[in-house]
Amino acid sequence: MTRVRFAPSPTGDLHVGGARTALFNLLFARKTGGTFILRVEDTDGARNTEEAAQGILKGLRWLGLDWDEGPDAGGDCGPYFQSQRKPIYDAYLAKLEAAGRVYTEYSGAVRFKFSRTPITVHDLVCGDVTFAATEEPDMTVRRPDGSYIFHFVNVVDDIEMRMTHVFRGEDHLSNTWKHIDLFNAFGATPPTYAHIPLILNPDGTKMSKRDEGSAVEKSYMNEGFLPDAVFNYLCLLGWTPRTEGEKLSRESLVNLFDPAEIHNANARFDMHKCQWFNAQYLRALSPEELLSSCRRFIENAGYSINDEAVAAAAVYSVKEKVSLLTEIPAWVHYFFRSDYPYEDEVMVKLKAKPENLTLLKAACECFRTLSEWSESTIQTAIEETAKAHSFKSGALMPLLRFALSGQSRGPGVNTIAHLIGQESTLQRIEHTLGLIG
Repeated sequence: MTRVRFAPSPTGDLHVGGARTALFNLLFARKTGGTFILRVEDTDGARNTEEAAQGILKGLRWLGLDWDEGPDAGGDCGPYFQSQRKPIYDAYLAKLEAAGRVYTEYSGAVRFKFSRTPITVHDLVCGDVTFAATEEPDMTVRRPDGSYIFHFVNVVDDIEMRMTHVFRGEDHLSNTWKHIDLFNAFGATPPTYAHIPLILNPDGTKMSKRDEGSAVEKSYMNEGFLPDAVFNYLCLLGWTPRTEGEKLSRESLVNLFDPAEIHNANARFDMHKCQWFNAQYLRALSPEELLSSCRRFIENAGYSINDEAVAAAAVYSVKEKVSLLTEIPAWVHYFFRSDYPYEDEVMVKLKAKPENLTLLKAACECFRTLSEWSESTIQTAIEETAKAHSFKSGALMPLLRFALSGQSRGPGVNTIAHLIGQESTLQRIEHTLGLIG
């Protein structure tokens, strides 16, 4: 059975490159009916933190990259934190000592004797890559303080956890011959490797932890992206599925995934494209789903949701106008407050013409007479008011939007008025009349 893993080091936030690596591993596991394992490589005590480890788990869960074995999931190959596996590493080091493949220096560091033979990496993405017999100094596998280095524990864990395939960043390719040398020394078969292209900034520079779009929690979770949209976009960084269109469900991405189609060239990150994906997914949500997704951003902005149906309809009314969930509160705040501010430009326009006062008063009186309060009756009232004063309804619409929302953008006036209700509509127009009268 196929067994793959994602093995992050908890030194900071989950990086978008790491998330994409985890995603490719997951796609391959699901495509082949295999097992996806999460292993936390936390042997660097000076740099690893519990906060970073939890942040990585949080980011993976948000993306929906659920692991079959690993922290919180269990499994028969644990522990899944390397910091808890020292007895296993000690036993494997003893195997190398028995085989005469390691020696200890005066400093206390333990070094692995390279085989000094050419080693070929059979890679699903890069093809066969042969490394000539090395002249590098023998590799340290255990530090003088007794802690083990990445290359050693990585190989031991891949053996113990029965990895069949390893998808990881292309930056690891240059060290893979060292890993294969260790596999051979242990008499174990190396997994099949797939070194995937790196993710670069738009200008072609390597993406660092400080660059836009690099951190999953900061750049996506906190900025109003939907997990499905980010999942979809990351899949297409370095891989082009053989299908029409780009907006693809998780199930479709699993079914289409083929490691042979992963690009050799590095991928360039495009935040505008990622936001485009988010807008497509956002617009496909139902009113209730959209409210559920943006609720925390509305509440974080200080607004209380008292009527779920009205709130759902309110956010749904602006779905075509936003790309991020974080943009929604600014578009709909006046549905949740009566003390909304008026844009400066709005007040200038309201006071610009004396007839604006007359039109708003007439609309208010017409609204007051309505026995049925619906979008269609509101629309009819607007048209009749405008016609009675020899104006087109298009001249009255912006005035009413100004009065009901304090801003010049938003959904249709009849939608706003219907959702806030007849009483609130009359009160808001009267308040505006007081300001401009």
